[in-house]
Parts: sequence; structure tokens; C-alpha cells
Amino acid sequence: MIKKHFLCLMAGIFVVLSGCGYTTNSLLPSELDSIHINNFKNEINTTKEISDKRSNYTYRPGLENDITQQVINKFIFNNNLDIKSESKASMLLEGALVDFKLIPLSYNRDENVEEFRIEIFVNMTLHNRRTGKIMWSEKGFMGEYTYALTGPNSMTENAAVPRAVDDLANRIIERVVEAW
Repeated sequence: MIKKHFLCLMAGIFVVLSGCGYTTNSLLPSELDSIHINNFKNEINTTKEISDKRSNYTYRPGLENDITQQVINKFIFNNNLDIKSESKASMLLEGALVDFKLIPLSYNRDENVEEFRIEIFVNMTLHNRRTGKIMWSEKGFMGEYTYALTGPNSMTENAAVPRAVDDLANRIIERVVEAW
């Protein structure tokens, strides 16, 4: 009886000490150990016809370059995949900036906007360069950031955009290395 309790106790300790199985390592196969990120292209159509659902299409000069650089920086920081030239990488990430939205969220009594949400949308494709096949493709993949124009945590649109780019880059890294 004591031996049975001891074995149950040891099994319980093992389960507790082994954790839930969460890891920060890549879930990709070991042969997929490197990536090349092509420069994101800007495919925002600023001449698209406006409607009652959309009053404008905004272009922020250089935003696609900021996205490319932040994605590269995040891969370097993440350290699960090596950044390599296209010819040496086992995977290739291609992306296009397709939309930038600045959405008013709240107004004051005078109907002035007090809070905005920035949404950045990209289309992406991840290629396996070893097999030549597309691993996945995403349309309308989004990063966002909400900011206030008033109060102690207020900021400008120019200060908030890099935070939305950072959110997008984090989500892209998660999408690539977690292989969902």
C-alpha cells in the first residue's frame, strides 16, 4: 500500500516538474532552420473607389520597408531561424502591404476623436525552398495598435504606427515558427 502511494506521489511530482509542454522553440521540422525575408511590397490601392463603408485609402510612405525591417529584427531576436540569403535559406517569406486603416474608436462631448486604432494588413506566402512548395499563404493578416490622443498615455499617430508594425511583426514570427 505504501509502495502504491509512493509511486503515485512520484508520478505526480514528475507531472508537476515536467510542466505543460510549452516551449519557445520552433515547431518546424529541423531541416527548416533558416529563412529569407523578401522586401514587403506596397500594394495599397489609393485610387480605389470610396464608399459609405470606407471614406479613404491611406498610404504611409516607407511603411512596407518598416515592416520588412521589423520582421527581420524579430526573427533575429527570436533566434529560432537563421536569416540567410535567398539562395541559402530553407524557407522564403514573401509579403505585401495591402491596407492601412486608422479607425476612430471614441469621441469626446464635442465629437472630437480621443482614441484611434491602427490596423495594418498584409498578404504573405511562406515557401519551402527545399521542396519548392508553398507551406502556407495568408491574406488579410493583421497587426494593430490602439492609442489615445489625450490623457497621460497619449501619443501621436507617428508614434503609434511603429507599435502597430511591431505587433504585426510579432504575429508574423508566431505564424512562421509555430507552424499552425
